[in-house]
Amino acid sequence: MVQMIATRDGYGKALVELGQKNHEVVVLDADLAKSTKSIEFGKKFPERFWYTGISEADTIGMAAGLATCGKVAFASSFAVFITNRCYDQIRMSVAYSNTNVKIVGSHGGLLTGADGPSAQAILDVALMRTMPNMVVTVAADFVEAQKITHAIAEHKGPCYLRTTREPRPVIFDDSYEFRIGKGAVVVEGNDVSLIACGPILNEAIQASAVLKKQGISASVVNMPSIKPLDEKLVVQQAKKTGRVLTIEDHVINGGLGSAVAEALGEHFPARMQRVGVQNVFAESGSPKELYGKYGLDAEAIVKKAKNLLRE
Repeated sequence: MVQMIATRDGYGKALVELGQKNHEVVVLDADLAKSTKSIEFGKKFPERFWYTGISEADTIGMAAGLATCGKVAFASSFAVFITNRCYDQIRMSVAYSNTNVKIVGSHGGLLTGADGPSAQAILDVALMRTMPNMVVTVAADFVEAQKITHAIAEHKGPCYLRTTREPRPVIFDDSYEFRIGKGAVVVEGNDVSLIACGPILNEAIQASAVLKKQGISASVVNMPSIKPLDEKLVVQQAKKTGRVLTIEDHVINGGLGSAVAEALGEHFPARMQRVGVQNVFAESGSPKELYGKYGLDAEAIVKKAKNLLRE
């Protein structure tokens, strides 16, 4: 039976593990620790944990200050708040200053569901990706969120990790290894390459299975590191299949699709299309309903891949 666990739980578990082995790890949360799961760290290490209230700008400023004192500072809140409300503080105190702050945005994408567009972060990856010095990652499952959290703690410099609330299938096991700047092929194929990031990777895997039954061999690539991007793997896939379809729970501009398009444009022009939110704000609904309406589910991916193959 497939385990269903939210990626935010992987973040919470990893924080406790980090806290046990590294006393320089500190965690701040803008009043949403129970939701982001940073509260797990707070329970174990209250002397290294701070609620900063509904004040994301102060959260970032405090995290940056702690980082300049040698701490490994994690700052978390909902993705829509931690990236939007304090963009200038991130720009100046974290990215420009190149401080060792790890920003973690929970409740990413349309998977946030019924909370509606005010809480659905569909711009966060683009916002963080434009920041010089910023590493940008999106976790596909519980295990990957855990591994990414450990990796960005080891990385010296600004990092962003997006997690989600909705329980999603666990794809990887403990043997999985994450490296900043690297993606991996999870399904081999020769006709079209499906490059995905985040929990929507599971939809891509399902779509690949449907396409296989229809005689189409679709590879599936997991791309958790949006910046730096594994451009070598992107080009390899483009050369192998000649068709690239990016898949993300995010607007199609500025995120994974844009990063892949830029890589192909500079290194190996190939036919590609993007699955994502099409330049609109969504509405309230269940994740399944929203994925269906906005063309992010496995059925939509199958149709898009077949259209791409007809070009």
